[in-house]
Amino acid sequence: MTLEELGWNAHFSNQLSADEAEECHPVRVMSVHRGQIAVAGVASQRFVTPYIAGASAADDHPTVGDWLLIDNRSLQPIRVLARLNLFKRRSPGDPRKEQMIAANVDTVFIVASCNQDFSVPRLERYLVLAREVGVNAVVVLTKIDLTDTPEAFAEAARAIEPGLRVETVDARDHASVARLAAWCGRGKTVALLGSSGVGKSTLVNTLRASDSIATQAVRAHDGTGRHTTTVRTMHRLDHGGWLLDLPGMRELQLAEAATGIAEIFDDFALAAQDCRFSDCSHRSEPGCAVRAAIASGALTQARYDRWTQLSAEEAGTASLRTRRRPR
Repeated sequence: MTLEELGWNAHFSNQLSADEAEECHPVRVMSVHRGQIAVAGVASQRFVTPYIAGASAADDHPTVGDWLLIDNRSLQPIRVLARLNLFKRRSPGDPRKEQMIAANVDTVFIVASCNQDFSVPRLERYLVLAREVGVNAVVVLTKIDLTDTPEAFAEAARAIEPGLRVETVDARDHASVARLAAWCGRGKTVALLGSSGVGKSTLVNTLRASDSIATQAVRAHDGTGRHTTTVRTMHRLDHGGWLLDLPGMRELQLAEAATGIAEIFDDFALAAQDCRFSDCSHRSEPGCAVRAAIASGALTQARYDRWTQLSAEEAGTASLRTRRRPR
């Protein structure tokens, strides 16, 4: 493989000094394991340590999709190159910490299934995450073979945001999945986000024309899936692109998502500009344009509740970040 086939471009090459270009070589992080990472470069694939000598806990450490500089002599990582973008979330084990998910993504497929596990609030969370890092998002609705009304699910997804691209597929059918190839061209990286059991692993297998990734059936009584993917891994496609299959995340706790929330819920942000008071809480103040829009039916109470919940989470995260800053 060439570096360009791995996703290398001018954004990364321009970061190398003359000495680094002579003494180091770049590799891309293909998967992350406990205590080691798999990397690939020109004519080389191997495991290296994720630890960078001299780096503090606050420094950037490699995650899947990253580009690393490797010393030609020691074969040890020197530094992580500045990213085009970075997906992250609040750590499930400690909300004061953030967990890196993936870096340098061109498109994110937000995968949901056409069954009882379909959730507009969950889709909104993933879209907020994509908008926050500035990555193009496509909603991919799977398991259309399980419903007589797949378009109803698609319309519910499209209602989240004007112009949102929504594709409905049978993840097991090559012809159905073929339309997704438009985002998977040479050197392009597509990340799959979605909760367990929505068919991400099946989708990856079909796009790769392979059955190498294990899949599991969902629970029949509630349509909820079990985790299949446990390691963050990039998979090469016949079209020349890369699929980054991520472990399912049922409860996505957002980190630094103010911009993404503002974009996904811009209808509420625009309405709030017409409130009588600039610090309106949209509860009981006179002249509240948001409450007026809900009363008229222009906005919905359910969507308002999700907006305020996400905004409260973001405010809480911002407060935690402030308290963590060294004095």
